[in-house]
This record gives sequence, C-alpha cells and structure tokens, in this order.
Amino acid sequence: MKNSKGEDYITMEDFNDIEKDRNNLKHMPDQKLHQQISFFKSGVRIIGYFFIPFSLVTATALLILSEVIGIIEELV
Repeated sequence: MKNSKGEDYITMEDFNDIEKDRNNLKHMPDQKLHQQISFFKSGVRIIGYFFIPFSLVTATALLILSEVIGIIEELV
C-alpha cells in the first residue's frame, strides 16, 4: 500500500522482520572486538611504515603481519 507521496506504508511484516533481527543478535559480529583488532592492526601498520627507512626486512614483516591481522579482523 502506498501513501499520497507514493511511499510504502510500514506493515506488520516490517515489524516482524525487525523482531527477527533482534532475536538473531547472537549471530552478529562482535563490534567491540572488531574495533580493538582494527586499532591493533593500524598500530602494527604504523610501526611497519616507521621501519621502512631503517630495515626493509622488518618493515615488510610488520606490514605482512598487519595484513594477516586484517584477515583475522574480518573473521571476527
């Protein structure tokens, strides 16, 4: 059903979908843990860039490590 502006009215089905989402929160990713891992990854990356003028091997290892942490971050 549409209102005078052509927009859909909110239906009971919409409310039921919201209720299903609320009941499904245990399957949602942990936002706080994701943020903490993201900050840690950024710190490792910054340190990696810091090491570029001093040791390319160390810098490369840290930047690769930050990418591995990024993969773990997306799995949380």
